[in-house]
Amino acid sequence: MGNMRDRILKAARCEPVDTTPVWIMRQAGRYLPEYREVRKKYSMEEICRTPELTVEVTLQPLRRFDLDAAILYSDLLVPLWGMGIAFDLVEGKGPILQKALTPSELAALPAVDLSALEFTFNAIRILRRELDRPLIGFTGGPFTFASYLIEGKPSRDYPQTRAFLHAHPREWKALMQRLAENLSRYLRAKIEAGVQMVQVFDSWVGVLSPEDFRESVKPYLIEQLEQVGNDVPRIYFSTASFHLFPEFVNLPAEVMGVDWRVPLTQARGIFDDTFALQGNLDPSLLLGTKEELFLKTAKIVEEGQALSGHIFNLGHGILPPTPPEQVERLVDFVHTKGERR
Repeated sequence: MGNMRDRILKAARCEPVDTTPVWIMRQAGRYLPEYREVRKKYSMEEICRTPELTVEVTLQPLRRFDLDAAILYSDLLVPLWGMGIAFDLVEGKGPILQKALTPSELAALPAVDLSALEFTFNAIRILRRELDRPLIGFTGGPFTFASYLIEGKPSRDYPQTRAFLHAHPREWKALMQRLAENLSRYLRAKIEAGVQMVQVFDSWVGVLSPEDFRESVKPYLIEQLEQVGNDVPRIYFSTASFHLFPEFVNLPAEVMGVDWRVPLTQARGIFDDTFALQGNLDPSLLLGTKEELFLKTAKIVEEGQALSGHIFNLGHGILPPTPPEQVERLVDFVHTKGERR
């Protein structure tokens, strides 16, 4: 690893660190004026499909802020291009499928063709040559992917997905099995290209009851995470899912993301020291006063220092109106406050 700054990898494995590491979900994105300039010329799809543009956007936040990791600029649903499924990337609205799929089409989803996604792996290889800190790759969990495929667009509480799970149990199993395989292969290919951490976004799994999660989702999520393997730290992230924490305890991951709704101390009460924890500042605090931002951040950093491992992050993605100077203050404050004496 040479002179790579690796404190985030150490924290993920619950090893001692010199200070609390920090990265931010959606740190490459709309709150940055330089990103908005790129977007005036290119669509999100063009940026994702052009390695040089992916690299440029991925590096933008690192030129401004002393972050401990880069996260590859991409879209959650990029693997669908390798499954022959067309969708439109609409900034601010999320991905929208070009045509709805029938239950039998969903059950017969093809294996992912990784060669169709070579642009992603090329971007990773270029970034690894340029970066002096770890690169994070990501994908979705099987449930979150299934919910986009079934609803066709982002939804509030995914009623069609929850209905599909009960109305079409055979097709649901086939779909989840295929997604677990495809998404783990995609992440493995990212690791082989050079990413040093991976995050599985299961953003919408919180809409499920514990029983539905346990019976209809968890086996496939475990399969996905196990097939990715533990060569690099695996982060599992979901939102509004405190009721599912007891089910998460035995997931094969190194880091558990915690959203802003649950204090880290409360999460630790359930997880004990099974995982390093990641989080969990409310993203809206970056739109408030500096004083309140520092007050709440200090509390999270202190709670994190009592854990076996802690990576500071927001409790969800950064909000587009966020002033970049607030992010700079936050990152520097976390490093100063988080120093181990």
